[in-house]
Amino acid sequence: MSEALGMIVDDASQQMNKAIRYLENELAKIRAGKANPVILDGINVDYYGAATPLNQVANVTVADARTLSIQPWERQMLGAIEKAIIASNIGLNPQNDGNIIRLFLPPLTEERRKELVKRVNNEGEQAKVSIRSIRRDAIEQIKKEQKEGLSEDVAKDGEGRIQGITDRKIVEIDQHCKDKEKEIMTI
Repeated sequence: MSEALGMIVDDASQQMNKAIRYLENELAKIRAGKANPVILDGINVDYYGAATPLNQVANVTVADARTLSIQPWERQMLGAIEKAIIASNIGLNPQNDGNIIRLFLPPLTEERRKELVKRVNNEGEQAKVSIRSIRRDAIEQIKKEQKEGLSEDVAKDGEGRIQGITDRKIVEIDQHCKDKEKEIMTI
């Protein structure tokens, strides 16, 4: 196999792995009824005029199965953290006692569980679209190489390898979604 074709296949594989990691991160943010500090990832707090990730201005811990505790490193940050959590629209109301902020995760209703499963499946579908887009781009690059002198047999072999990687990644996405759905639907 030519060096250019090998680079195309490796690049496509790396991009697909990034898409899988992104899906894993997004699925971790979907709460399944258990307290997990990851649901606060992506929340930025106004820290002296700069948008700073919450975990860089406070200590986030799991107090029990349904409670997160947020202990700011500076007491005056309590209000800013509270505002950021409310603005993030994660569906949790912060309880501020003057020292720490507590987030109580309500038990999930059957309706809410079904909504979360739909969201999981939507994230999975977006990941599949991303994987297929990467496959399309890689195959276009292979066809361009074929026009520049790559033999047809080698090009077909490269396309087959790209398709094989794509199929494995789609199965991996389905498995991630199935596992998360099982976690959400378990009462």
